[in-house]
Formats: sequence, C-alpha cells, structure tokens
Amino acid sequence: MRTGSRIVALGHYQPSRVVTNDEIAQLVETSDEWIRDRVGIASRRIADGETVTDMAAAAAGKALAGSGLTAADIDLVVVATCTSVDRSPNVASRVAARLGITSPGAFDLNTACSGFTYALGTVDHAVRAGAARNAIVIGAEKLSDFTDWTDRSTCIIFGDGAGAAVVTATEADEPAGIGPVLWGSVPERGDAVRIEGWRPYVRQEGQAVFRWATTALAPLALQACEQAGVAPSELAAFVPHQANTRIIDGIVKRLGIPQAIVAKDLVESGNTSAASIPLALSKLVERREVPSGAPVLLFGFGGGLTYAGQVIRCP
Repeated sequence: MRTGSRIVALGHYQPSRVVTNDEIAQLVETSDEWIRDRVGIASRRIADGETVTDMAAAAAGKALAGSGLTAADIDLVVVATCTSVDRSPNVASRVAARLGITSPGAFDLNTACSGFTYALGTVDHAVRAGAARNAIVIGAEKLSDFTDWTDRSTCIIFGDGAGAAVVTATEADEPAGIGPVLWGSVPERGDAVRIEGWRPYVRQEGQAVFRWATTALAPLALQACEQAGVAPSELAAFVPHQANTRIIDGIVKRLGIPQAIVAKDLVESGNTSAASIPLALSKLVERREVPSGAPVLLFGFGGGLTYAGQVIRCP
C-alpha cells in the first residue's frame, strides 16, 4: 500500500550568459546599488539559444541521472511554466521525448511563480492515488522572452533557468517525504502580476505584491508546517520563491526560524518564477548544506496571487 511519495533526486540548469546589474544600468536608469537594495539581485542568467524545453530537459536529465532510476521507470512528467511560447505540443511531452521516456502521463501546469509547489502537490496526489509510481516534476522558465528591457520596474528582476525533482512512491510503513500541500489564491487581485495578450511583457503592481507577500504569506507558510506536523523550530531549511530579499526576510522574521538555512539564490539567479524553488533547492542539496532526511519548507507565491507550500524531507 502506498503511503505517499518522496523526492529522491534533484537537478538544475542555468544558461551560461551572466547579466550583471551594471549591464542592466546601460539599458535603463538604474544602478547596481539601487537594484541590490530594492530586490537583492546582483546578477541573473539569460538564455540566448536555449528554449524552455532545452532547459527543462537538461535539469530533468540531471535529476534522473542521480535518482537510480531509468527513463523506463518514469510514468509521469509534469512541467510548471508560464513562459512556453509554443502552445502544443506541451513542454512535458517534449521533455519526455528528449529523455527517452515512453508513454508517460505528460502535462504542463501554469500558476506562474508558485508553479513548482503546485506541480509537486499534484504529483504527490497522483502517486498516492495510484495513478503514477515514479515522476519527474520540473519548473522551467525563459522570462527573458517576456521582459521589456526598457521597463526599469521589471527588467531588473527576471532570469532564466530550470530545476527538477524525481518523485517516487513510498511503501508500507515508510514515512512520506512530501507533506500535505497548502494551496490557494487571491483571484480578485490576480492582475497584480500578469503576462497577457499575443505579444506580452511581464507587468506587475510591485508595491501591491510586496504588501501582500509580507503580510499574508507567513501565516500560510505556518499552516503548511502544521499540516505536515512539523514545528517551525524543526525546519532545517526554508526555500521560498525567489522574488525579493526583502520579501523573504519579512516572511522569515514572522516564521521565527533562526536555525533554518534560508535559500537566497535570487542574488545570483534573479527571479526565475516556477524554476526558482527547485533551482535553489537543487543547489542547496548539491552543496550538501541540508542533511538527508531533514525537513525543508517549500513555499511558492506570485502570479495570479497564487500560493502553494509543503514540507518535504531532503533527499
């Protein structure tokens, strides 16, 4: 009998091109000091030739290689993205083809910046229900395709990249490694972050998003811990959506988790939307900063004012 699921391996990919704040300052009226102070970003990676599929497949391939599984073992591929230019075929099926995964369930999911935690919750449900046994969950974004490089309020923020996790079923008395997902949205304020129309750019109401994130999210993150039966004081790490260091610091202060490692990958990667959490988590694990089996709180939030979070056990 399946009792749940767990993450067994992670992988990430970033383009090689690094764009510094000084380079951004050549495009719009800003400075390295101003960007670091307002959002905490020092640089970001920008894809030139790579597509969302290219980055997703690279991250997923790395995760699969570290999982002890083969392509033949995977029966579900889910990609969280809001920046795929192509509508069909979806990114998930293209990733499956690249990796030689035959006849998996394959779908894309779009809740923007909360996409990976939504996808992880969805895959956990599929495994618990018996619809899948081994899955790859990916967050991949090419936000540079949707960035107005003349808009100072947005062009300083975003970067490109992908992160992935291999999820497998737990059996019998083996404890679940992915806790219950707490998810929701504030649909009446969904236009605070948007990519709309046929030739869209990212637009956002920065102050409105900041106020919402710094006031509403900490209680929700605490609920995710409560649902998992894990006290905040037990957390080994906190991996939130990498939106803004001031937002992250505000949430951390209200959570009261001085013992936890707090991911701040946005300093060198920028805001990569649905890719930000798996990208940051994969780096923490690769650097062995979090012990295997330790509880880690993931919490995504953003476009559509959607949010989702769960406590996982570090692979």
